[in-house]
Amino acid sequence: MAQPPAPSAGTEQDMSKEIPAHLFRQAVEQAALAISITDANANILYTNAAFQRISGYGHEEIVGHNQSIMSYRVTPKLVYETLWAQIQRQRPWNGLLVNKRKDGSRYLADVTITPVVSRAGITTHYLGMQRDVTEVHRLEHQVQNQKTLIESVVDAAQVAIVLLDENERVLLDNQEYKKLIGDLGKEPALKLLASLREQMGETFVKAYDKHRNIAAREVGIEIGNRTTRWFSCAVSWFEERDVGADAFYEPVRRHYLLLTIQDISELKRQQEALRINGVRALLSEQERIQSLRETLAGAVYQLEGPLNMLSAAAHMLERRLTNQSPLPTKSGAEGIPASALGEAIQKSREALETLRACMPDESRETLQLVDLNEVLSDVLKLATASMLNAGVVVEWSPSEKPALVNGHLAQLSNLFKQLLANAIEAVNEQRGKQRELHLICTARADHIEVFVEDSGPGIAEESRYKVFQPFFTTKGAAKQHLGLGLAMAQEVVIRHSGTIDIDPTYHNGCRVRVQLPYMAGGAKHV
Repeated sequence: MAQPPAPSAGTEQDMSKEIPAHLFRQAVEQAALAISITDANANILYTNAAFQRISGYGHEEIVGHNQSIMSYRVTPKLVYETLWAQIQRQRPWNGLLVNKRKDGSRYLADVTITPVVSRAGITTHYLGMQRDVTEVHRLEHQVQNQKTLIESVVDAAQVAIVLLDENERVLLDNQEYKKLIGDLGKEPALKLLASLREQMGETFVKAYDKHRNIAAREVGIEIGNRTTRWFSCAVSWFEERDVGADAFYEPVRRHYLLLTIQDISELKRQQEALRINGVRALLSEQERIQSLRETLAGAVYQLEGPLNMLSAAAHMLERRLTNQSPLPTKSGAEGIPASALGEAIQKSREALETLRACMPDESRETLQLVDLNEVLSDVLKLATASMLNAGVVVEWSPSEKPALVNGHLAQLSNLFKQLLANAIEAVNEQRGKQRELHLICTARADHIEVFVEDSGPGIAEESRYKVFQPFFTTKGAAKQHLGLGLAMAQEVVIRHSGTIDIDPTYHNGCRVRVQLPYMAGGAKHV
């Protein structure tokens, strides 16, 4: 409604003359606000219709009674003392009183009492105005109670909860989140959101911009010393209407982000332990089969040499007997040795075939895209106990990008497990020297290069190629080495179209280099 023009000088006096006195009475009588007028002793002289509706007293029932008829004992005495001290100084008082209706029911009244002062400066009457705010008070406290209850539940939750505005400023958090601040530094929520943004890429940006919820996802945060804390993070959005006066007719909505964070580091450690145990079991089985194959192959290899020589000698003897003239007597004395020798050779051949038949088949493992960073990391975990017992200091340098090759996961894992075991054993041979082991993985343009370096005694120049031959060993039979480890490693590398060699320029121990073709595309399957 437009404001009326400002009155000119003298207008106010003119308007009071123009408005009839009964109009003021009608306005008070019809007002929605409960109004009462008392004398200087608080005896009621007048009440309007709204007052009668609130109190339950009719006009005749209430007039003449003291205003205290509506007082109720739960209102503290101090409130009334403050009230009277204020109005007796001829100042208005406003406050909340618990009043009693005619039927005995109580209500909460928002009361304003204004002294009516005569021209002589004497308080002659009191004007009382009140509203029943019982329902408003109930709703306010219900909201406050619910807020307190929600905050208590949130604070007692075993997951970290944090509320942020659209500018990612933290508005509310709970005790678990405060613990994270102590562990991860200021505002872990921003770090976790940044990790989610990096992990999900464009998907996160679209969901964030359109205020869509994001289901729980695992996020890892490094906290130093290559230690990673793992969290399950979920994002929820909700909106709030602006309660300001400006937004009464034109609603304004604000969006808030609720981030729930659950520490799953222990669960991840358990899962990783189960996975490593599974890898250990798989490699042990592969190793057992390979060891049995190599042992039987070695036995066949060792037996075939003498047997071939024996076969050659038998053929020579047979040709000699064939070329000699037959004797008059047919006792067959000359034929007995040849026959017995032939039978022995036949039995030996059958025994060798039996050994070959006992050799287990190689596992038909599917070719797949393998990240050597992950393989080497697993191998290091499997060898942790051995390295700790040996006091070996390990430096592990993975490649910056995925070191992808197309190959057999178990075979590659066994390959590097064997090389690592050899390196640890070599370091153990050094007494009183620095015990170090370096594992380096580098992604080149067309191949992946892995170095296994140890601070052991190294390998002599004349043995650099011999160590890859079957049954050649520099350790000696006393240590129960068959000399098949590097031969087996070379076989796996060749099977993967790679190379393996020993660096002759490395003089601080031994450096074994493995090169495998880099695969940037998808995995192949056979």
